[in-house]
Amino acid sequence: MAKQWQGVISEYIDRLDIDKNTPIITLGEGGTPLVHAPALAKLVGAQDVWLKVEGMNPTGSFKDRGMTMAVTKAVAHGAKAVICASTGNTSASAAAYAAKAGIKSVVLIPEGKITLGKLAQAIAHKAVILQVRGNFDDCLVLARDLSENYAVHLVNSVNPDRLEGQKTASFEVFDYLGFAPDYHVMPVGNAGNYSAYFKGYKELQRDGFISTLPKQLGFQAAGSAPFVAGHPIANPETIATAIRIGNPASWDLAINAREESNGEFDSVTDEEILSMHRYLSNEIGVFVEPSSATGAAGLLKFAKAGKVPSDAKIVITVTGHGLKDVGWALKDENGEEVKPTSCSKDASEVADLLGLEKN
Repeated sequence: MAKQWQGVISEYIDRLDIDKNTPIITLGEGGTPLVHAPALAKLVGAQDVWLKVEGMNPTGSFKDRGMTMAVTKAVAHGAKAVICASTGNTSASAAAYAAKAGIKSVVLIPEGKITLGKLAQAIAHKAVILQVRGNFDDCLVLARDLSENYAVHLVNSVNPDRLEGQKTASFEVFDYLGFAPDYHVMPVGNAGNYSAYFKGYKELQRDGFISTLPKQLGFQAAGSAPFVAGHPIANPETIATAIRIGNPASWDLAINAREESNGEFDSVTDEEILSMHRYLSNEIGVFVEPSSATGAAGLLKFAKAGKVPSDAKIVITVTGHGLKDVGWALKDENGEEVKPTSCSKDASEVADLLGLEKN
């Protein structure tokens, strides 16, 4: 009989920086699907492509992997409240895990820069929500200031416990495939996930499970691409709200991960992101929020430039569920609202409408 997945801390406790006697705050995160995507492999001209579907985590994004560690350690240290800056997914995750732990959560969101789906999650989990007159980077500065000077525990990805939890996704990829991919591709905003995957693969290499590291390809939205520009972006703008970050907190870690993995950073336009967002839903059956399609959009850009080897085995992390940001899914490729087709109750008329042949 198959065993119930126990959450990333219990499943990988021997590989995590945590005392085995520490009470674990978990919602059963991790164990997400690695979906084989032959249609996408054909599109980009690679041997094999898999999607690591992180939207299947409890609050619908990869953030839960790190949050179980961050909140578990916070409670172990006696914290009664946690705080985070967020464009949405971190706030949803922090609020949920704080609710499970029975402690207070405070989330700082940039004014007008959060989708209703993510805001609803934070509200549902009884977070104290403050809308800051500024962007995400301003929110993070404020959150760090408060955590350094007041009795509240910071759970953004600058907290090393977050990256410790998020590295488990690398372990899952290896456990499923039995090898490391040639390339691991993902969206990049704050770059915590990019750094965490590298940390996980590096540990697998250190322990002799893999001989070479995957080349990590991190893609940003063109209007919010500080790694591509080589400097922070003062006023980042993109429809990909989850990665609308101009001054990434994990800058140095991410640069090191890129260099050691022989990886690259690049950017894609909002149009390329939305096109891939639609493709993943229509052709692969995986519904992601627009930000999450950024990595796959970048891989297609590389393919068009002849930069994807035909024998490559590639994993792409799609970071958040499509229900987080449904607005774009309700529009067609021309930006027009999609509406259901009205029909009668008569079966023959409906069959004609659908072009069905009679048995």
